[in-house]
Amino acid sequence: MRETFAGMPWWVKWVAIPLLVLFVFGGVITSILATLIGFVFKLLLFVALVGGLVFIVKKFTGSRSKSSSDW
Repeated sequence: MRETFAGMPWWVKWVAIPLLVLFVFGGVITSILATLIGFVFKLLLFVALVGGLVFIVKKFTGSRSKSSSDW
């Protein structure tokens, strides 16, 4: 395999072959990236919603719990 690539010009190794890979496997790469980006977005949304819920619960229960019980 190395002998095959050794005799080729640099533009075949560094331009033509990567373009062929993108052309053939571009749909698969795009699908994987879209899935990963969607997962990260949902994870960040979940973290933000849980953080907001904790903030709201602490804000409303903190004002009432100080007078009734002191930790």
